[in-house]
Amino acid sequence: MAFKAPVQDIRFVLKHLVDLEGVLALPAFQELDTDIVDAVLQEGARLVEGVIAPLNRQGDTHPPVWSDGNVKAAQGFDKAFKAFAEGGWQALQHDSRWGGQGFPKLVGTPFNEALHAASLGFALCPMLTDGVIEALTAVGSPEQQDTYLPPMLQGRWTGTMNLTEPQAGSDLALLTTRAVPQNDGTYRITGQKIFITYGEHDLAENIVHLVLARTPDAPQGVKGISLFLVPKFIPDAQGRPGIRNDVWCASIEHKLGIHGSPTAVLMFGAGKGETQAGAVGYLVGQENRGLEHMFIMMNAARYAVGLQGVAVAERAFQLARDYALDRVQGQAPGRQGGPVAIVQHPDIQRMLLTMSSLTEGARAVALYAAMAHDKAHHHPDPDQRALFKAQYDYFVPIVKGFATEMSLEVTSLGVQVHGGMGFIEETGAAQHYRDARILPIYEGTTAIQANDFVGRKIVRDAGQVTHQLAARMRATLTDLREGQVRAGDHADAFEAIAAGLEHAIADYERVVAFVLQVSSQTPRVAYLGSVPFLMLSGYVHAGWLMARAALAAAQCIEQGETDVFYSRKLSTCVFYATSVLPRVQGLANAICQGQIAETWADAWAQSLVS
Repeated sequence: MAFKAPVQDIRFVLKHLVDLEGVLALPAFQELDTDIVDAVLQEGARLVEGVIAPLNRQGDTHPPVWSDGNVKAAQGFDKAFKAFAEGGWQALQHDSRWGGQGFPKLVGTPFNEALHAASLGFALCPMLTDGVIEALTAVGSPEQQDTYLPPMLQGRWTGTMNLTEPQAGSDLALLTTRAVPQNDGTYRITGQKIFITYGEHDLAENIVHLVLARTPDAPQGVKGISLFLVPKFIPDAQGRPGIRNDVWCASIEHKLGIHGSPTAVLMFGAGKGETQAGAVGYLVGQENRGLEHMFIMMNAARYAVGLQGVAVAERAFQLARDYALDRVQGQAPGRQGGPVAIVQHPDIQRMLLTMSSLTEGARAVALYAAMAHDKAHHHPDPDQRALFKAQYDYFVPIVKGFATEMSLEVTSLGVQVHGGMGFIEETGAAQHYRDARILPIYEGTTAIQANDFVGRKIVRDAGQVTHQLAARMRATLTDLREGQVRAGDHADAFEAIAAGLEHAIADYERVVAFVLQVSSQTPRVAYLGSVPFLMLSGYVHAGWLMARAALAAAQCIEQGETDVFYSRKLSTCVFYATSVLPRVQGLANAICQGQIAETWADAWAQSLVS
């Protein structure tokens, strides 16, 4: 049951839902065309299917090994990483000034999804490197860019993000790592960082750590945090890895899932390197603006983690689908004959369709956000850039929160489809479930995403983006009910989708109005419902894009397309509208009961501490 990159569905979304042609028409991408994009998708699929996906189980059962500060990667990861680097995949969506290939995010995203689906444990290393590249591209000095970007884009060096510490968790105001300035313009970094993905490994020549720390006279709280670049090996005059910096891997974590990636505890200034009085660090950007600078990397990572949710859901769905097609057990209800493959059983169909429709809907949302990112950065019209920047900022917490929470449901259903065999590690279903569990936690929990969504993305601009999106969704509703395609053979399908979407849009608008109303006077009410609101928004936007997908699929069928993909896509869209989208109403009702619920929730909490 080998993994196959979902190239056909990705092509469909790029063509029909997220304006790939419009992105390729932007000045930055005019040398590209759809044939080149298709070649990238095909070559990327070959790499992940043939080289990386076979390592997924190996990384889970035989994880990296720590010894005396060094980490040996899981078996086979070194050869796979070499193939990844030599293929130029790290450079795919980065600036050509330092050796990037300059593809839009809308093209890089499908490859990254397939990479994560092949092996989350492997893909985390290039994912974090992407974030370091983005941060240095935005706020690094020219010298830092010239020294560090080319080898990272070539896959010779990798990058990490060093935020939290044992006492801090998500509260970065509690950070204590120190950065003492030196006469030569460098800093000496001392302290401990935890949960550092690929903080130590043997896949690359060097590791570039971005580290949050405080200077001696920094103000208290998050306003006193600065960002520093701390290489494992300090580059020499020719830019080659030189002396060993005082960065020491004290241990790697024993985790519930994603065993293939080493998660390090790093000690800075433990006296283990060749430098004196701490690890040598270089200020990135301005002092005391480190959290602001790091947010460039954090936002990239949050989007990427949401994409991980889509990826592991796709992998879990494929495994469950293939098992259901092969497993013969029981007579199908309402049908004559003997035992059948369990895919013929109604509840198995319900679970598989739930898995498939949630995954495809979340993928469409993630790719829509990637399109908004490209237009926000490259559209020639400043008003359009501002519009799409607001949309991208709005969608990042949805992609991160909704897609990762969705992945827990999908991977859990994957175990359920397998029945008792799903609880046995050898089938692989349990690994997807375990791997997915971290996704709603790291790079900001779902609650952190939801609070950001309510406070910064809804209340701050009085719901302006939501009103724009609601108008677009209502235009799709008109297409469903009044478009010429309704007169064809799919009228019943479009009526069902339209009914589900209309109710969902109304509930979405009702909740936006409620949150705007209560946010100023009773903010606790708004935040009690922030996670349900985030999930509701994910369901609605996925439902909108699935409705558009139904229109496009039906049109392809009516134009003579005979590939079963299109009829299956239409079926999946109908299922989403009729069986998943009704969840929106329950969430909306719960959110709008928030003033009562908050009073009793607070009373309950106080009873625990009284």
